[in-house]
Amino acid sequence: MALMITDECINCDVCEPECPNGAISQGDEIYIIDPNKCTECVGHFDEPQCQQVCPVDCIPFNPEHPESKEELMEKFLKLTADK
Repeated sequence: MALMITDECINCDVCEPECPNGAISQGDEIYIIDPNKCTECVGHFDEPQCQQVCPVDCIPFNPEHPESKEELMEKFLKLTADK
């Protein structure tokens, strides 16, 4: 399941550089996560790094994008195939 950033985001800028897939970017008002790039850090880390550094705990799992660990690993392999 991809992650999402809620409107509780304070735009502190700590999550964006932590994302190994470049899935986090500045939106119109708050940071946003591209569900096509988010692997919950599967393939990179044991835990989602953005959740680990967020000071206001505003990065929950996105219920609109359910994915198994296997699907997240497939996405990771596709995203890193060109690197």
